[in-house]
Amino acid sequence: MAQTQIILAVVGAMVMIVVGASVARAFGIVGLASLVRYRAKINDPKDAVVMLSTLGIGVAAGVGLYVFAAFSTGFILLVLWALESREPEDYKRFELKLQIKGKDEVDALALRPRAEEVLRRNRVTHELRTATDDEVCYDVRVPRRKTTDRISNQLLALAKPSALAVDWDEKKPDKG
Repeated sequence: MAQTQIILAVVGAMVMIVVGASVARAFGIVGLASLVRYRAKINDPKDAVVMLSTLGIGVAAGVGLYVFAAFSTGFILLVLWALESREPEDYKRFELKLQIKGKDEVDALALRPRAEEVLRRNRVTHELRTATDDEVCYDVRVPRRKTTDRISNQLLALAKPSALAVDWDEKKPDKG
């Protein structure tokens, strides 16, 4: 939300420069903004601010303020880049089950620390949920840029392929 407010302050200043003392421009921007807002499905407040900034840049170009429109475009891109680079990494949540099939071939107690080391190496935040003789279950957060295939292969390499099963069950994101 803080990022949205920062961008909104910049966009507000830009729109005020474009509007100036023109009541017609002010009503035009209000009308266009309401049209865009009610015609487009916007889930993130930052998306609404970006749409408003592009609207302001378009109006600036439309009234002949080409240099200001170009400067505003560059400045908004710079502010968005700076804010996005500081945003925390996005994660997917999973329930990870490691099921031991052949008890003679794999020891659950020996597997657990090695599996946790694989998760740490891949920067996967994990919390042990259950551990039995034949199954270890974790609540994990995997960075969106990572794939579970590579991690699964590393986990499977800890035991004979027929002795271990890896199951990723994606959890729905919290709506809170």
